[in-house]
Amino acid sequence: MIAKLTGRLDSSGAGHAVIDVGGVGYLVEASARTLDALGPVGGAVTIHTEMLVGEDFLRLLGFAKAEERDWFRLLTSVQGVGAKVALAILSALEISDLQRALASGDSAMIARANGVGPKLAQRITHELKDKAGALGGIAGSGPILSAASGPLGDAVTALTGLGFKPGEASTAVAAANEELGAGASLDALVRVALKKAAK
Repeated sequence: MIAKLTGRLDSSGAGHAVIDVGGVGYLVEASARTLDALGPVGGAVTIHTEMLVGEDFLRLLGFAKAEERDWFRLLTSVQGVGAKVALAILSALEISDLQRALASGDSAMIARANGVGPKLAQRITHELKDKAGALGGIAGSGPILSAASGPLGDAVTALTGLGFKPGEASTAVAAANEELGAGASLDALVRVALKKAAK
């Protein structure tokens, strides 16, 4: 959604912004990082949105980057993690720090977020350790491969479809891409990545 920022609330943490789209104001919930990234009131903004629909509510959430929205969706797939907790985690941690925490099993880092106790942090770490690789690779294991990264993302999807864990698939595809160079075909990426993953 491309619009104009007309107001901001609770900018010290996860909060809200009012976005004007063609004369209609939308109240958008967002992480502190997204609120900071939106810039000054009155300026033009581009925001990625997610709508939550319940029996008695409609909530619009906004994200400065599509990657942040993808991580929000992943976090809320964990039992006990609602929108408020997911936004708190995304407010407290950079995405690279969140990736690193999940890859290393560092639940204490995730527990820094408001509303996240030790048990919930452990559940998040346990459930997302492998899934996080599909979104961003394991920190320190090569370039970040997102689901939207064209042939690289398709190669990761192909390997996970063959039974490899997302983290393993992402690492293998990153290694294959490094060996083959930019512009490698999907077939070549998958073939080389399979060899890397089998070692």
